[in-house]
Amino acid sequence: MSTERTENKMGVMPVKRLIISMSLPMMLSMLVQALYNIVDSIFVAQISENALTAVTLAFPMQNLMIALAGGTGVGINALLSRSLGEKNFAAADQAACTGILLNILHYLIFLFIGLTIAGPFIRSQTDDPEIIAYGTTYLSIICVLSIGVFFQITMERLLQSTGRTLYSMISQMTGALINIVLDPMLIFGVGPFPKLGVAGAAYATIFGQVIASALCVWLNLKKNSDITLSWKRILHPEKDTVQQIYAVGIPSVLMMSIGSVMTYLINRILIVFSSTATAVFGAYFKLQSFVFMPVFGLNNGLIPVLAYNYGAGDGKRIREALRFSLILALSIMTAGALVFELFPDQLLTLFSASDEMKEIGRPSLRIIALSFPVAAICIALGSIFQAFAKSVNSLIVSIGRQLVVLIPVAWLLAQTGVLTYVWWAFPAAEIASFSLSFVLYRRLYREKVQPLL
Repeated sequence: MSTERTENKMGVMPVKRLIISMSLPMMLSMLVQALYNIVDSIFVAQISENALTAVTLAFPMQNLMIALAGGTGVGINALLSRSLGEKNFAAADQAACTGILLNILHYLIFLFIGLTIAGPFIRSQTDDPEIIAYGTTYLSIICVLSIGVFFQITMERLLQSTGRTLYSMISQMTGALINIVLDPMLIFGVGPFPKLGVAGAAYATIFGQVIASALCVWLNLKKNSDITLSWKRILHPEKDTVQQIYAVGIPSVLMMSIGSVMTYLINRILIVFSSTATAVFGAYFKLQSFVFMPVFGLNNGLIPVLAYNYGAGDGKRIREALRFSLILALSIMTAGALVFELFPDQLLTLFSASDEMKEIGRPSLRIIALSFPVAAICIALGSIFQAFAKSVNSLIVSIGRQLVVLIPVAWLLAQTGVLTYVWWAFPAAEIASFSLSFVLYRRLYREKVQPLL
């Protein structure tokens, strides 16, 4: 490849302005993603509380799909950005093309899951026939037609890795807005569209993903001059590139997948109390995405900046980027916590909450929100693990938080027979996560960043 490509902005733009320019488009697009998640559940909740519960029970498998695509995307992101920082353009092109092939193969896994496992998965969490019917329908469609989400996430990572987060934002917002528009039309049968109920929510999601992925492919081919995509590289991956992507990607996949395990087990714990308790957890998960998604957008903008400047050996820019991002993340999550503390009833009303759902949901939102500022610090500190190909550290933190602390504590508190106590497992887990994150961060910082200062 030619070495005449211009200096990437991640190595020369003032750091604070760089973080804003990289992260703001992704933060805005993820806010729209969060909005579509909430709107999706709002419309589903209008069908019935059982429909909302069914979508909540399907979420762990849906999240697993996103974890596989997103975690592999982290591996692509880290390798591609580092290669660009080292001016190794051939390696950057190979990383991009190999990432596309890997996610095509990942789609085939979920095609199989959608055809064979969707029903048994839902039945493992409930014996209510209506919830089983709703959940199986929704999950089957989401998995069988998931090619769009795999292409969308992969192509967006290529744009993000090269600093073109504005284009990534356009793609994400396009998919989300299409989903939001189609949701009521396909669920309730507006105009020429058939009334499909829960299946309509699934199809609206699929249509949004497919159109966004097509747009992303076009943007990479026409607007992303830092990489060159070719069928030859896609169909002939290099073993070393696959290994490097998965060295970062597999820990990230496992880390994100742990969230699926956690939600599945929490659903099992809560449904013993009532299906309404599970619906509350589903509503919380949609609402908290409105707070967490912008911070994850900030994190996604920060990772290529850290990786690029690590490849370029610029420790001062790494340090400044980390400090500034930590302040932004903490500010966002603190504001979100205040909203949850002050307006829990209004938030639950969005989901057509019954009086029982409000009674359960009010303390749950307030208790879990106490952990938001601590979570902000953990997310910001964890960005350095992914950027420096140390995703195993993120995996250790995630396992510690969700499986070693959250699930056992939630189960133990559930044995009291008092549902409100179960929610306290979330702040307890976040405190444990912070302690472990800080120890691992300090060690990595001393080893990797301080020698560059």
